Amino acid sequence: MKSFAAAALLVATLAEVAQGHYIFQFLTANGQKGAKYQNVRTNSNYNSPVTALNSNDLRCNVGASSGGGNTTTVAVAAGSTVQFTSDVAVYHQGPISFYMTKVTDAVAADGSTDWFKIKEIGPSFSGGQAKWDMSQTYSVALPSCIAAGDYLLRIEQLGIHNPGGTPQFYIACAQLKVTGGGSKAMSPTTKIPGHVKATDSGYTANIYDPSFKSYVVPGPKVATC
Repeated sequence: MKSFAAAALLVATLAEVAQGHYIFQFLTANGQKGAKYQNVRTNSNYNSPVTALNSNDLRCNVGASSGGGNTTTVAVAAGSTVQFTSDVAVYHQGPISFYMTKVTDAVAADGSTDWFKIKEIGPSFSGGQAKWDMSQTYSVALPSCIAAGDYLLRIEQLGIHNPGGTPQFYIACAQLKVTGGGSKAMSPTTKIPGHVKATDSGYTANIYDPSFKSYVVPGPKVATC
């Protein structure tokens, strides 16, 4: 009986671990960490990933096509640094990317506008081994040259920890009102979905293959001022 109970507990624990991913819930702006989902849109799939490359859920996550709820828009200066924080540290290997899109109203925007990438974090390689940035908080500097106005700021962590399986997107959008700045039209731009292709080497990479010595983060090049 004890053996059966122990086995049942082990199965339940493993199932919980398998489902226990991570989710970006907090935004730090102007040096202040907001409350959970204060400036980050709330999704409806808890911490489950998005996996379909043609899904509109890739924009801001499932159930987060608009602000709604208690999500507010935070004013930040162009060129300032903001941070996304997840409930637990990221533990699936894969890259981090940040995207922005200029919108008329950050609360109502559905992310169908053009996006541009402002930062990407791939692995570093040392002694033939890849090291991934698997943190709980990730920082990004907003471009100083972007025009003032409402934006969605998107974080994307792509889990490629299971070669042969479907890569997993862990994503969230924050609502910003950018002040100051310039007037540069950022490029290149992309639509989401469509920013990552099934044939991208960074999407199909086998991180456990001995020949894995370099990596290209999927998506467009980083737009710069």
